[in-house]
Amino acid sequence: MKLVFPLLAVALFTACKRHEAPASSSAPPLSAAVVRVQKVESQRRMAVEEIVGTVRPKLSAAVSAKVSGGIERMLVAPGQAVKAGQLLVQLDAREIQARLDQATALREQTAKDLQRFQKLIADKAVTQQEFDAVQARQRVAAAAVSEAETQLGYTKILAPFDGVITHKRADVGDLATPGRALLELENPAALRLEADVPEALLASIKLGDRLPVHIAALKAELSGSISEIAPAADAGSRTFLVKLDLTATSGLRSGQFGRVAIPVAEVNALRVPASAVVVRGQMELVFVVAGQQAQMRLVKTGKRLGPEIEIVSGISSGESLVVEGVSALTDGQPLQVKP
Repeated sequence: MKLVFPLLAVALFTACKRHEAPASSSAPPLSAAVVRVQKVESQRRMAVEEIVGTVRPKLSAAVSAKVSGGIERMLVAPGQAVKAGQLLVQLDAREIQARLDQATALREQTAKDLQRFQKLIADKAVTQQEFDAVQARQRVAAAAVSEAETQLGYTKILAPFDGVITHKRADVGDLATPGRALLELENPAALRLEADVPEALLASIKLGDRLPVHIAALKAELSGSISEIAPAADAGSRTFLVKLDLTATSGLRSGQFGRVAIPVAEVNALRVPASAVVVRGQMELVFVVAGQQAQMRLVKTGKRLGPEIEIVSGISSGESLVVEGVSALTDGQPLQVKP
């Protein structure tokens, strides 16, 4: 037993020596990345407050009948473009036509009576009072014909302006009555943004100002000219209704959601190209030049202003920021700056 233990110790030591792992070699150095840099400078910009609004037509109408009657023909459908004066709805006109025929017959009769009394008054066969009564009856009959003709014209409902039918509220067979909307019509060529502006911002705008407008459904940036400002605030929200005329743009439709930027004050801000900011998960990163190497910084961004983005914190004015070739960089990687 005294001989076995030393032999086992020697065998274990020899085996450990045989299976000992070789020393790890050092990682290869990072290759230099070719990048373009830009010096970060503080710039003055106009701080704005964005107010939400809705695109609405400048010209819209709820088309209704002026007389009661059954709908005989409905000649348009939603989405259809119409011209001013175009026939939209035809009402049943038989009752009004009968009144017109009756009034016409009475006018003809009173006209003949008046001619006969004109001869009689010339011959002094009737009194002036009798002649005046016949003359008045003739005028009443003529007025009745004019009224019936006007009522008959109301059975044809025409488009008040060029536009597009947006809603149909009735159909053939329904009874049209004064005040009940049959169709809704709007002109899509002239649109505006309507926004409720808080009273604290009202002093920053005036009639005629052109303000930037962003429509969520469109990629293009628009501008709007303030055409109306409500003289009184809404008692519930303490806001003023402001209307901005929009420039004609393809794809712009009523009912779309939009925002108008109202200038508040001038502020200093760090603005960098949007390409310099890398988003990794929930983090926003940039790389600054420190001793010919890339140094990663966590930043907090603010408003996006066209091709640039505002940096709220993380870098300082005067630092050199990598603006091209950012996505492939790692922290501490050597840099070769493009001229």
